Amino acid sequence: MITAWAERPGARTFVHGQARAVAAPGLSRRDRLAVSGPPADAAQVVRTALAELGPTYRPIGTASLIAALVDAIPSLELITEFGWMWTSTPVSRFGGGWLAPSSFSEVSGLLNAHFPDSYAQPGVPGVARWAGSRSAEGTLAAVAADAWSSERIGFVAGVATDPAYRGRGHAAAACALIINDLLRDHEAVALIVDGWNTAAVALYHRLGMRYEAVAAARVK
Repeated sequence: MITAWAERPGARTFVHGQARAVAAPGLSRRDRLAVSGPPADAAQVVRTALAELGPTYRPIGTASLIAALVDAIPSLELITEFGWMWTSTPVSRFGGGWLAPSSFSEVSGLLNAHFPDSYAQPGVPGVARWAGSRSAEGTLAAVAADAWSSERIGFVAGVATDPAYRGRGHAAAACALIINDLLRDHEAVALIVDGWNTAAVALYHRLGMRYEAVAAARVK
């Protein structure tokens, strides 16, 4: 799944044995190297790719594979572990709506207040559009973005909710709109979530998404 996400314009593929590494520059605001395959082959393909691409590329893959790569390649260090969640099934939930550019200042305000570390922001390259859900009074309660989607995999990012409106289904409505729309043209829809964020993981499980532990490394 992760390597499919990285198959975007400008991506390059490296192969060694049964392993593959797909290099995607500027993917989710970082140079990514999505890796899959047996650890020994993967270590060799990562060495080759990094020697050619340079140290800005960050290997990403299943948590067990990245741990093996860090052990095998002394120049790598683990950055973090997180969750890759995905679904290929439409959501039987409705609500939310696509936001016009005139609402992007509201999106920025919500993100700055409640999710300032979000890679997805209005105007960032690769962030295609925003969905949102409003309160009965018209306040923007939750947002989510269609961002960095590939030909095969639609990707959701920038999911944030105003704490005053949590527990009312606003984030679920915004995410469901994006998932259902992206599944019309993509094999699956995915997102990344911090494993410690149990509330977010539970939300995405309710939307029918599966969880896989993944990790990222970088050159020291």
